[in-house]
Amino acid sequence: MPIVDITLTEGRAPESLRAMISAVTAAVSETLATPVTSIRVIVREVPSTHFAAGDVTIAERAAGRP
Repeated sequence: MPIVDITLTEGRAPESLRAMISAVTAAVSETLATPVTSIRVIVREVPSTHFAAGDVTIAERAAGRP
């Protein structure tokens, strides 16, 4: 049973997340020849203040911090 764990910053429309889940499920099913019913997709949304790269949070980057 494949499990796909996706972490994103919060703020996307529920319809966008649903479309992503469908696309990921289809890709895993096709590439691994796995039944769709066996695939699990977990979407974790975190605040932009809790997600950082290079010691700069996404919120800081959006505010213009280099």
